[in-house]
Amino acid sequence: MARLPYADLTAPGAKPLVDRIVAERGSVLHLYQMLLHSPPVAEGWLAYLTAIRQKANLSPALRELVIMRVAILNGAPYEADQHRPIALKEGVTQAQLDDLAAWEDSQHYTPGQRAVLELTDGMTRNVQLPAAAVTAVRAFLSDREVVELVATVGAYNMVSRFLEALEIHSHDERGAAP
Repeated sequence: MARLPYADLTAPGAKPLVDRIVAERGSVLHLYQMLLHSPPVAEGWLAYLTAIRQKANLSPALRELVIMRVAILNGAPYEADQHRPIALKEGVTQAQLDDLAAWEDSQHYTPGQRAVLELTDGMTRNVQLPAAAVTAVRAFLSDREVVELVATVGAYNMVSRFLEALEIHSHDERGAAP
């Protein structure tokens, strides 16, 4: 159970953003219902994550591979639950998802995916990266895509840390969501 009650989606300050979230995402997920305790934070979060997920040039399959790896490293089951079907839809294979906890020992990843996962691990575990990690991804990605990759790793580390700090889980009961 979450450490705070979920926000009231009918509160006057939340209603315009709730309508926008429903229009853009189809429903208000647990994450956003918690964020809606602070509509300005929820609005900024929505704008940033929408840019990462819908406006970036980074391959959606790479993006989802990164998100799933961050979820594993940070022990964030809600993040993994939400993104597993998206990852499969975007072209990540079930074998890749099955092997992601020990990707270094798997034959299911391309050299480019391995470079991306190495960077993801480095940023998530250590924050600072060796130059070789960035050099490796630059062999496969444009400068824009490298920036988007690093922003994605950073963004989803933020997401998992928020989720886990407040113990937000898919099975939590909450007030009615539109």
